[in-house]
Amino acid sequence: MYAKDDPRANLNANASAGAPKAAEGFAGTQYGRFYDTEPQVTSPNGDTWYTRGETLVVGYSNARPGLVLERKGQVDEYVVLIPNDDVRATVTWKDETKEVEGPVAVFIPKGDSKVEITAGGDVFRLITTRNEDIARLASNADAYAHGEHDPNVPPFQEWPAPVGGEHIRAYSGNYPHQPGRFGRLFRGQTIMVNFGNGRPGKRDRTKLSPHFHDDFEQYSVATAGEYIHHVRWPWTPNGDHWREDEHEYCGSPSVAVLPPPAVHTSEGINDGLNRLCDVFSPPRRDFSAQPGWVINADEYPAPADLVMKAGGGSVE
Repeated sequence: MYAKDDPRANLNANASAGAPKAAEGFAGTQYGRFYDTEPQVTSPNGDTWYTRGETLVVGYSNARPGLVLERKGQVDEYVVLIPNDDVRATVTWKDETKEVEGPVAVFIPKGDSKVEITAGGDVFRLITTRNEDIARLASNADAYAHGEHDPNVPPFQEWPAPVGGEHIRAYSGNYPHQPGRFGRLFRGQTIMVNFGNGRPGKRDRTKLSPHFHDDFEQYSVATAGEYIHHVRWPWTPNGDHWREDEHEYCGSPSVAVLPPPAVHTSEGINDGLNRLCDVFSPPRRDFSAQPGWVINADEYPAPADLVMKAGGGSVE
């Protein structure tokens, strides 16, 4: 339920990865409060926390200069998200090197790579659960230890390869706002990031945006401020599937993993800046079907079937 002036109000509810189906039970939410729990990895130059969902692991590092975040044998593209100004890093993949400064989202190809922090601050990494070494490190790995899968999330499918081949690609979080476009959307082969500006002050409780997704998770990464995540599951004929409503507090940095088809909305409650970066893995089809919404669409094509639904031409 969106306000009339919300660009999402006209989304095509059928632009999902498949036809909606009757729920066969519901996965629960997962919360990673990185500010209030023990890290999974410690080092002299910064500690790292991990929390996972069905398809994605969100890693957070309180990085100091000299911290090196290295990936060996990464099986697919991943994202480094730096939300704040004055945080800098050197990204290396194969023989390619790129200097980046926040706010920025950096898409890094599969294989070996490293991110060396040259000016410290908050650094997030978004890595699919297909990378089992990282998935095992998650603080909530036990929730997935018995091979149980969310029945409402289809098997993961990677999106088409980028135009021009694999390279390090960096996108500024300061990309200018455009009327009629929702947020600041960047997508790759495995992940979509909505790089939001956030809101100063508490959110108006008369203008919340409760909504649900048929068949994909939302990862709401709080990079500033404080939130109450409101979550409600539908009632099905099977009362054993019913769940209590949630109104969960999360400060920052944190992540809330919101499963389908739970109704959810997030309420910023801090007097200062409240900022979420919403993440989806794989990229959202409904957002991708909106002309002009995905800023880097020229570099990362949509799947062919989504293009055909838009009339045979590019949906961007």
